[in-house]
Amino acid sequence: MFEDLVVVRSGGDLGTAIAHKLFNSGFKVAITEIEKPLVVRRTVSFAQAIFQGSITVENIKGLKVSNYKDIENTLKEGCIPVIIDPYLNILKECNIDILIDATLRKKNVDMNVNMAPFTIGVGPGFYASKDVHIVIETKRGHNLGRIIYEGEAEKNTGIPGAIMSYTIERVLRSPAFGIVKSKLNIGDYVKKGDVIGSVAGIDFKAEIDGVLRGLIMNGVYVQKGLKIGDIDPRENREYCYSISDKGRAIAGGVLEAILWRKSFLRRSNVWS
Repeated sequence: MFEDLVVVRSGGDLGTAIAHKLFNSGFKVAITEIEKPLVVRRTVSFAQAIFQGSITVENIKGLKVSNYKDIENTLKEGCIPVIIDPYLNILKECNIDILIDATLRKKNVDMNVNMAPFTIGVGPGFYASKDVHIVIETKRGHNLGRIIYEGEAEKNTGIPGAIMSYTIERVLRSPAFGIVKSKLNIGDYVKKGDVIGSVAGIDFKAEIDGVLRGLIMNGVYVQKGLKIGDIDPRENREYCYSISDKGRAIAGGVLEAILWRKSFLRRSNVWS
C-alpha cells in the first residue's frame, strides 16, 4: 500500500508490536538492533532473529539480514528484515522515510528531529517538536498510546504498571553483574520462591505465583538491577506468545501518528 520505508529502532516486544502493525498495514518495515539484544519477552520479539536467524510473531516472520542490500529482497519475500546496526548507519545506506526510536532507554541518547522526514519517540525522554516530531505515551493508564504533538511523555517512575495489583513483584531483576544461567523457560508456571536462574552464581527467584512470560537469553552478560524476566500473575500461557495489550495500544498510536502526518502533508502538497 505504502512505499514509505519505516525503520524501527529496537525489536523488543514493543518495537515488535509497532513493526508488526505497520507491516500488516502495508508499510515497508526494517528493524535495527544491537549485537546481543537484552530482550525479555523473546517469544514475541523480532530481535530474537539476531540469535536464531528468524522468528515468527503472529504470522509475520522477522529475518536476520547481514547487509543493507538484503533489506529490499527480504521485504519482497514478505518478511521483516532485522539487522545489527546500533548506530543507525542504515540512514546513510537507505532512503528512510520514517524513523521510530523504540529502545525505551527513558532518555534521548542521539535522536534528533532531522534524522528522517518523520521521527517518532516512544516513551519518556523525547520532547515532541524538538527531539522528534511526535512522542507516543507508554505509561499504562488512561493515556496509553496517546499521540503527543508538543511536549513529553510521562516521566519514568521505575514502577511497572499494575497487573492484578502486582507491580515491582512481577519483574525479575539481575542480582549481580555477570552471565545469566536460567533453569526455567518462558511459559513455565512458577510459585513464589521458585529459583528461576542465577547470575554470577547468585539465584534470582519468583516473588509471586504466575507464568514466566519473559526471560532474558541464557548466556548473555547483564548488569546488576537490569530487568531480566517477567512473571504474569494471570497465569495464561497464551499471553507468552502474543503481542500484549500495551504493545497494541502503543502500535496503534504510532500508526495513527504516521497517517496523521501523511494526511497533513498531503493537504500541504509536501509529502505524497
